[in-house]
Order: sequence, then structure tokens, then C-alpha cells
Amino acid sequence: MWQRQKKAPGALRRSLGMPPPLIVALAALGVPRVIAHDLDLVGPGVNAILVFGPVLIWIAVVLRRRPPNPFPALLAVGLGYGVMLAVTHQILWNEAFDGDPPRLGGNLEGELSPAVESLILRISAFGGSVFTGVLVGAVAGAVAWLAARLLPGMSRSR
Repeated sequence: MWQRQKKAPGALRRSLGMPPPLIVALAALGVPRVIAHDLDLVGPGVNAILVFGPVLIWIAVVLRRRPPNPFPALLAVGLGYGVMLAVTHQILWNEAFDGDPPRLGGNLEGELSPAVESLILRISAFGGSVFTGVLVGAVAGAVAWLAARLLPGMSRSR
């Protein structure tokens, strides 16, 4: 019979080297870019700041806190960001497409009801957003991991 093991309350914090509320807060730094993008509120310069600023902050925070391995910490931040990205895109879906949402093309064009077509596209967009967040977290984690090893005084001695 399988028994579910209970993790100690601080197990997640110890394994990631950062408390979960900090991970959520760092992930939330990316939400303004999603809103600005979906509603077309800013130009390319501000957009670039909103794209790269949060990721640079993620890396700076993880290097400052010096967890045992920054990669899983930023992977968790990226996952949180991806979920927030996905949810925000879903909330702003109609505004982002100005009442003209995307449609399936090719062999599926006109073959499905609008409700099914919308559901397929929204599920795909949700998955793509989560994947994007995880990928951004992985790249940021790899950069932080490398920086922690190359920069003097950044890596913890074990």
C-alpha cells in the first residue's frame, strides 16, 4: 500500500534556497509586461525593459541569496511566471485580439464549432505560456548557476 510522505514545512524552502512567497513575488514581476503587451500599452523601449528587467532581477536576487543551486530556484520562478503569464493572457484574450480572436486554418478551417475552436486555441496558448515561463526560468537559472561559479565570492563552498 502506498503511503504519502509528508514533507517538512520548510522542505521546499530548503530545496530551492528561497521561501515560496519570494518565488511568487519574483514571478509576479513579469506580469506588467504581459498586460502591457496584450493591451499594446507601451513602445519597444519600455517593452524591452519589461521583458529583461524582471529576469535580471531574478538573477540578482538569486545571486544575492546564494542558494545551494540557483537553477532549480529560478526554474520554480519561471514556472510561477509561466502560470501567471497563461492566466493573464486568458483574462485579456478578447482585449488582446480586439474582438477578432485567432482561428484555426488549413484543413480545420471551418470544420469545428467556434466554441471548440476557441477552446483548442486557449488550451494551446495556456500550455505555450507555461512552457515559455519554464524556459525563461531555465535560461535565467543557467545564467545564474554559471555566474555563481565564475564570479568570486558568489558560490557557496560545500
